[in-house]
Amino acid sequence: MNTDKAIVVFSGGQDSTTCLFWARERYSEVEAVTFNYGQRHQLELECAADIAKELGIRHHVLDMSLLNQLAPNALTRADIEIKEEEGKLPTTFVDGRNLLFLSFAAVLVKQLGGRHIVTGVCETDFSGYPDCRDVFIKSLNVTLNLSMDYPFVIETPLMWLNKAQTWALADQLGAFEFVREKTLTCYNGIIADGCGDCPACRLRQKGLQEYMSTRSKSESR
Repeated sequence: MNTDKAIVVFSGGQDSTTCLFWARERYSEVEAVTFNYGQRHQLELECAADIAKELGIRHHVLDMSLLNQLAPNALTRADIEIKEEEGKLPTTFVDGRNLLFLSFAAVLVKQLGGRHIVTGVCETDFSGYPDCRDVFIKSLNVTLNLSMDYPFVIETPLMWLNKAQTWALADQLGAFEFVREKTLTCYNGIIADGCGDCPACRLRQKGLQEYMSTRSKSESR
């Protein structure tokens, strides 16, 4: 086992790309895995592949199309509206997604002889997704270790960061412009600053504005 090898669960978005840079700073070997679960925008898969290629990261793409069949949602079905209502899970929530993604990432990293699984889940700005909570990650980490008798470590560098702090981390890693210009977070499939109107874009833009305000004040001192 190479205890200095990690795999990043990678979508090509702001959070997972920041995690990719984070992992490259910490581990001697880093690979990325992207899941094809019938996303409405195939550009997400292309974006992830392009980023991995540019950074010289070995990139795995796994077929998870069954998830689309089991859990219809706004990220995979054009006839389901993207919306958030108070007291309800957003229509962009995909039942079982992180459970399955992290489980398959664990199987893959074990076959590759690594140990660490890096994911960009976050409880601070998590839109109410139950599978982004720290308690879920800790529980799954124990379950994976028991299920395969293997010392996996699930790393969540963004868990307690808000979006402004995630932008700050990207900047500290020397990846601010890269993340801003080359990642795809938008639910409507527009790279970089996105459509500006969907929930993902609004969250990303709000964090960016907050960080840029702090950054400008620091630079003016």
